[in-house]
Amino acid sequence: MAGILAWFWNERFWLPHNVTWADLKNTEEATFPQAEDLYLAFPLAFCMLMVRLIFERFVAKPCAIALNIQANGPQIAQPNAILEKVFTAITKHPDEKRLEGLSKQLDWDVRSIQRWFRQRRNQEKPSTLKRFCESMWKFSYGLYIFTYGIRYLKKVLKGTICQTFENRTPWLWNTKHCWYNYPYQPLTPDLHYYYILELSFYWSLMFSQFTDIKRKDFGVMFLHHLVAILLITFSYVNNMARVGTLILCLHDSADALLEAAKMANYAKFQKICDLLFVMFAMVFITTRLGVFPLWVLNTTLFESWEIVGPYPSWWVFNLLLLVIQGLNCFWSYLIVKIACKAISKGKVSKDDRSDIESSSDEEDSEPPGKNSHTATTTNGTSGTNGYLLTGSCAMDD
Repeated sequence: MAGILAWFWNERFWLPHNVTWADLKNTEEATFPQAEDLYLAFPLAFCMLMVRLIFERFVAKPCAIALNIQANGPQIAQPNAILEKVFTAITKHPDEKRLEGLSKQLDWDVRSIQRWFRQRRNQEKPSTLKRFCESMWKFSYGLYIFTYGIRYLKKVLKGTICQTFENRTPWLWNTKHCWYNYPYQPLTPDLHYYYILELSFYWSLMFSQFTDIKRKDFGVMFLHHLVAILLITFSYVNNMARVGTLILCLHDSADALLEAAKMANYAKFQKICDLLFVMFAMVFITTRLGVFPLWVLNTTLFESWEIVGPYPSWWVFNLLLLVIQGLNCFWSYLIVKIACKAISKGKVSKDDRSDIESSSDEEDSEPPGKNSHTATTTNGTSGTNGYLLTGSCAMDD
């Protein structure tokens, strides 16, 4: 085990040339990031999950009820052992041939069987109340952490933190300060709190995504959360925390707007939803496709190369950033797609990414060759008033 740990924490992988772990030990004059600090994220992630449960139960749910968002689930399908067996063991979307066989076996018309399968599929969809509570939690966290990030960077810019540690570094406006005197850059209490809180949140998402509302891009979101955790961990361990604060704050900028738009949509405030979605799309695309590559990737790839020079973990860190940028392009494509549909329909429509989250037109469609049976959804929405993309952010988000 000692040999494995020694190999994993090899200084020539994690640190620049001629820098050792001993050089970054805490002293009376300065505190540096320590790998063991990250263990704190696990109990905090569990605490965050508990806080979320309490928040959704005693804050988000009353707010939803006040907005007339009910917990009524979809209409329950009529109990039928034969159809239930087909649904659970064979297929949730029977084709034309199977529908005709079931019609003869049960002496039901095909339309009734189609309706039964549609209702049975809808039973597994979460209620609008559950969606609202989830979005309100993410909105509250996103608004808090983005506000905290902006306040922290402004404090650094003004020198209030830097004066305490006698290390003026206005890297918000001059990103080269991310690399001057690297990696001998002191860790402030505010920066430590910022990093640990973000890491705890992403770990909580890693755990909760298996019980949260399932979405069509579950795999993409899993990859995003994993890459985010690796980036936060890498940048903390090798003390790239300054540029890390820029990345975190930049990717948090659009999250609150997204969740606010979703909440407005669930509450059927369509005009507010449309306005918030436009604001979200503008902020997301500007920050993720403009500011991030031209500002952040420029400093991590080129300015750091010029000032510090590359080393193994530098390559890994930048590779992970490029993966994030690929995900940003993917989500920007979906946002533009939703925006184009909104223009043609006159309002924001359902999420192309989240058919399971919305009252999916795709899922409610009938097999080819049969007359489709269109029914009003029972979760408080219609096919043209569905649910917006979630980010990350996502990232992120």
